[in-house]
Amino acid sequence: MVQTIQAKDVTLEELKNIFGLQLVRDENFFREWQEDLPEITDFQKQQLDQIKAGYFNLLEHPPLLEKTISLSVISPLLFAGEFYLQPFYIKPEKSVEIAEEDEGVIIKGSLDTLVLKDQLWLMVIEAKRAVFSIEAGLPQILAYMLANPHPEKPCYGAIATGGSFIFVKLVNGESPRYATSKGYLTRNPGNELYDVLRILKRLTQIAMS
Repeated sequence: MVQTIQAKDVTLEELKNIFGLQLVRDENFFREWQEDLPEITDFQKQQLDQIKAGYFNLLEHPPLLEKTISLSVISPLLFAGEFYLQPFYIKPEKSVEIAEEDEGVIIKGSLDTLVLKDQLWLMVIEAKRAVFSIEAGLPQILAYMLANPHPEKPCYGAIATGGSFIFVKLVNGESPRYATSKGYLTRNPGNELYDVLRILKRLTQIAMS
């Protein structure tokens, strides 16, 4: 009997048991979020400063729902990074399906936002779940990344709440492997959105190569 699991309900344990997914703790596996990061312009920094100020304004008017975060933080961030221009594109609510024939399991779901040629995935999570958003969102985005139409290439993901960001790398194969970056917080001193944008730009460079 074929078992169907909704991507939003999948767990890391299920991905490990069904697909052999493994966490890589070697720092050299995912260096892309730390090395050769492109610079951003002074104008982009000004835009990111405004996005951060807008986020703090949002905090005074809860609840921070997914659409509010997308409109006020994520969309302006993508605009500042020029991700709405060629050769990039956005695919909202992308439906995906992955199957493991030996186990008779199908995982189905839809992703909030897909950026750049199916190699870079961006998931937005309601900020009210920020306490556990990374842990809750990680298996979901990994499930989508396992459905990457170009499994011969590494693919990258980002989980965003508006208040926090984290990046993910997945290398597919007989035993898929993944690793994560450190987390970036919008409320930290300075503006960590600078680093978030630089990492996004670096990962898109790799995805385009």
